[in-house]
Amino acid sequence: MEATAKTTNKQQVTQPKNKGGAPKKRVKRELIIRIRMTATERFYIDSKAKAAGMRSSSWIRAAAKSAKVVPRLTDDERRILWMLAELANNLNQLTKLAHQLGLLTVARDCSKILNEIDITLKRLNNNDRESDNG
Repeated sequence: MEATAKTTNKQQVTQPKNKGGAPKKRVKRELIIRIRMTATERFYIDSKAKAAGMRSSSWIRAAAKSAKVVPRLTDDERRILWMLAELANNLNQLTKLAHQLGLLTVARDCSKILNEIDITLKRLNNNDRESDNG
């Protein structure tokens, strides 16, 4: 009877044999991106990574996750900038008229154009582009 108990204990204890080595990684990084950089850029990245106590590749991944990139101007934003340039041109023309005709006759038109410029700048500087990033 004792022999049966021993075999039962051996059957319960059976586990996969530990092969040793490093433990399996939770996230397997299998894709590679190669980038070209100058020696100065590489030194800058390496020094930043070293100061953070990280490897360069880990630092680059962390920087890519937290980077804030402002996208190029949209078509609407380009139109707004064009309108702003036109308004500035109109303001210059009114300033020239003010010197020729007198300040009081043109002051009202200048005030109107300055108000339009202010509205256009506020529309251009709104936070829509920041909220598109993430």
